Amino acid sequence: MKYLFLLLLFPFLAPAQTWQKLPTDPYRGKQDDICFISPQQGWYVNGAGKIYGTRNGGQSWQKLYEKPGTFFRCVAFLDSLRGFAGNIGTEYFPGVTDTIPLYATGDGGRSWQPVPYKGPTVKGLCALEVVKEQFINAGNIDYRYQIFGGGRVGGPAFLLHSPDNGDTWTSRDLRPFGAQYILDIKMFSPREGFICAGSSMEVEKSNALILHTKDGGLTWQKRYQSTRPFEITWKQSWPSRKVGYVTIQSYNPDTLVARRYVAKTTNGGKSWKEIPLTTSAKVREFGVGFADEKTGWVGAAPHGFGTRDGGKTWEKVDFGNAVNKIRLVKTPDGGTVAYAIGVNVYKLVLPPAGK
Repeated sequence: MKYLFLLLLFPFLAPAQTWQKLPTDPYRGKQDDICFISPQQGWYVNGAGKIYGTRNGGQSWQKLYEKPGTFFRCVAFLDSLRGFAGNIGTEYFPGVTDTIPLYATGDGGRSWQPVPYKGPTVKGLCALEVVKEQFINAGNIDYRYQIFGGGRVGGPAFLLHSPDNGDTWTSRDLRPFGAQYILDIKMFSPREGFICAGSSMEVEKSNALILHTKDGGLTWQKRYQSTRPFEITWKQSWPSRKVGYVTIQSYNPDTLVARRYVAKTTNGGKSWKEIPLTTSAKVREFGVGFADEKTGWVGAAPHGFGTRDGGKTWEKVDFGNAVNKIRLVKTPDGGTVAYAIGVNVYKLVLPPAGK
């Protein structure tokens, strides 16, 4: 009883959560995205043009596809067969020769085809977002998917959108709204969502930027912009509709500029405040994932961070270097499985709340 009383007063005294390193092929550098349609079935992609799949919760992986010269940056699946993978494109990373921004699969990732689209040319993609939409179809409840893709790091800022399960796509230029990069997308509905961005193609002039849309991406409004140069936003996580977290990357070469921040909203993105993560010029933030409004993680180099009090305090977390994406999947009993991808792939199983 005494220990339980102390935990209620001081939750940081609870045992540290342990992430399990999963067996994956060695890769030099940061791998960028992972997705799951259930706690057991998922895929991950990397810059070597490789796509892997698992059907047993990551305990083993099978290489499904390889395309040299392609830098797979993001991945999303609608179901066990239909999926999409985004390529970063040329003229940014060395060795990338593929100019096609988006690929689709209809067989679970074993084969992939280029996706045609209408509109201005998209240089590359960094993020994919899927929105499942309910509608009435001939007197019955049915579902369809709207898919959004954005890119890219280093610019330019273009949005790809499909309103019909990925059958047709159009592109839009978001630079008139102040975004020069698109690093991540979160859509709460087919009409409303947020992007992580940077304000300038020249990183020494860039501020971290968050934009908001209420019309499906036709127009965007600024909701947050940092005041420091050398900054861009990177990834976002929304444990609820009101509470969201966004990582802020700093590339400032001045080692005296050592404070690192995370942007947080508690009113659904109407306003944001900066909360300190750490004071270390060596830290560069990447992915972020929150299981609930208080419990979450930030991927970074040289190591990750975790919080159990909504970002008031942070502690070092061992789930590998440069975690770029954290995906959270609900289990049938109400628990959560978290998957984190960076140099390696890690997994964390959380019990249902209250257990």
